[in-house]
Amino acid sequence: MEPEEFDSDVLRQFVLAFKKGKLKPIVKSQPVPKNNKGPVKVVVGKTFDTIVMDPKNDVLIEFYAPWCGHCKKLEPVYSELGKKYKNEKNLIIAKMDATANDVTNDHYKVEGFPTIYFAPKDKKNNPIKFEGGDRDLEHLSKFIEEHATKLSRTKEEL
Repeated sequence: MEPEEFDSDVLRQFVLAFKKGKLKPIVKSQPVPKNNKGPVKVVVGKTFDTIVMDPKNDVLIEFYAPWCGHCKKLEPVYSELGKKYKNEKNLIIAKMDATANDVTNDHYKVEGFPTIYFAPKDKKNNPIKFEGGDRDLEHLSKFIEEHATKLSRTKEEL
């Protein structure tokens, strides 16, 4: 409940709406980006469901904190990863500032930064956490290719 004009009538209306199931949760969110055409899509609290939970696409999502040193080190690698897979129609490389946005799905636990999950298009509530590998282009690419449901291109040849 937003506390702007709190009085007994507002509280009564709030409780009645709650009982009827007509309340929408308040989601902490940065503004929705006007231009989100880059190789790494920016996800905010209000777009988490439409981007990450979209059943048409596989999504690799990085949850980061702007002040995190590991996240800053990962940024150029993650941008390169986005460029590598930018022409994949069914794969989205995305990132979300988890300090400024609510993660609206309990299956995506963020307990440290960066946290990276792969959300297959057919198993959105069973994401695969990236663990134990180096956060470099080679290991992240291998992780994507291991879990992607459909990649349109074949592996690059030398």
